[in-house]
Amino acid sequence: MLSRLRPITPYLARAGSFWSHVPMGPPDPIIGVTEAFNRDTNPNKMNVGVGAYRDDNGKPFVLPSVRAAEERLVAAHLNHEYLPTHGCPVFREAAKKLAFGAGSPVVEENRIASAQSISGTGGLRIGGMYVKKFHKSPIFYLPTPSWGNHTPIFRDSGLEVKQYTYFKKETKGLDFDGMIRDIGQMEEGSVIMLHACAHNPTGVDPTSEQWDEISRAVADRKLLVFIDMAYQGFASGDLERDAYAVRKFTEDGHTILLSQSFAKNMGVYGERCGAFSVVCGDAEEAAAVESQLKILIRPLYSSPALHASRLVSTVLTDPELYSQWLVDVKGMADRIIGMRHALREGLAAEGSTHNWDHLTNQIGMFCYTGMSEEQVGRLTSEFSVYLTKDGRISIAGVSTKNVGYLARAMHQVTK
Repeated sequence: MLSRLRPITPYLARAGSFWSHVPMGPPDPIIGVTEAFNRDTNPNKMNVGVGAYRDDNGKPFVLPSVRAAEERLVAAHLNHEYLPTHGCPVFREAAKKLAFGAGSPVVEENRIASAQSISGTGGLRIGGMYVKKFHKSPIFYLPTPSWGNHTPIFRDSGLEVKQYTYFKKETKGLDFDGMIRDIGQMEEGSVIMLHACAHNPTGVDPTSEQWDEISRAVADRKLLVFIDMAYQGFASGDLERDAYAVRKFTEDGHTILLSQSFAKNMGVYGERCGAFSVVCGDAEEAAAVESQLKILIRPLYSSPALHASRLVSTVLTDPELYSQWLVDVKGMADRIIGMRHALREGLAAEGSTHNWDHLTNQIGMFCYTGMSEEQVGRLTSEFSVYLTKDGRISIAGVSTKNVGYLARAMHQVTK
C-alpha cells in the first residue's frame, strides 16, 4: 500500500515555490551606508549616516542614570510577567507628565488616552491605525522632507499621504511663508504631522513665535495635529524648551495626537520604548479612546516591552536618577552643539568661502549640509566619509578626533 503512494518531493519541485514571484526589495539607504562603511579599510573612514548617539571616542554611550536604573532592577530580582496590553501604568503616567508637563490640565483632568509603544515607530503606527479607523479624513500631511519612515508608516496604515512645504534649500532653513501658505490650503479636517523639535532630517525648527502662528493657522483650517517627539531634551538640552510645541498646541485647545520615543534621550535604542497619546475632551472620552487603542494593539504584538518601561519609569520617577538624567541628556546635547560649531570653524580654517551658518542654526542630531549628491559621492569615494545621498549628516558621528578631517573633506568637495 505504501509503495503505491506517489513521492511528494518531485511533485513539489515541479510545482516550484509559492514565492518565486516575489521581487527583491530595495536596500534601506541607512543600512546600505553602514554596510559600505564596514567594508572600507581606510583607517580615516567616518560613518555620519547612522542616527544613534556616539561619545567622543565614537562609541555607543550608556547614560549613567540608565546604567544605575538597570543595576537597581537587576538587584530587585523582578519577574518577567506580561505587561497590560497598553503598557506599564507607571511608565505611561511618567511619559505624559514629561511631554505635557506635570501641572498641565490635560494631565490633571485625566484627559489623555495613552499606550506604551514599541518605541516611536510603534507609536506612529498605532496612531496611523487609530486615525484610519476613527478620524473622518484619511488625508495625512507630512513636511517636505520628513523622516523617511513616516511615509510607509502612514501609507501602510491606509492613509492618503500628502506633503506640505517646510525646508528652503536656498537658505537651508525653514520656509515659514510656504508652510503657512500650504496649511491654509489643506482640506478641512485633514491631519498634519509636525516634528516637536530637532526636525529629522533637516535639523530646522520653528521659533516659539512661529509655533504660535502655526497653531493659529492649523486651528483656522480645523486640522487634526499629530506631533512626533523623538528628541525631547536631546535637541537643546532643555526638556521644557523642546516640548514647547506640544504644550503650546495643547494650551491652545488642539486635541493632539503624540508619539514619543525614548531611544535618543535615554539612549535605550534597542529596548524599543515609546508612548502614543491622544488628548481628549474629557476623562470619559479618554477612557473610550484608550479602550480602542488596546483593541488595535492586541492583534499586533499583544503587550509591549517590560524591561524598557521599567528602565525609563525608574529614571523618570526617582528624584536622584531623574536629576542625573537631566545632566546626562544635556551633556549629549551640548556635545552635539559643540561639534556643530567645531565643524563650521574647521571649514572656515580650511579656507571655505561658503556660508556655513546653517550648521549651527540647525539643531539636534542631524544636519542638512546642502551638499549635492555628486559632492556626497566624492566625499565617500575620495575620503571614505559615509552619509546619505541627500547630504544629511549625523553630528553624533563627529568627534574632536575626526572633525578636522571631515571639515577638510567637505571643503575639498565643495570649493
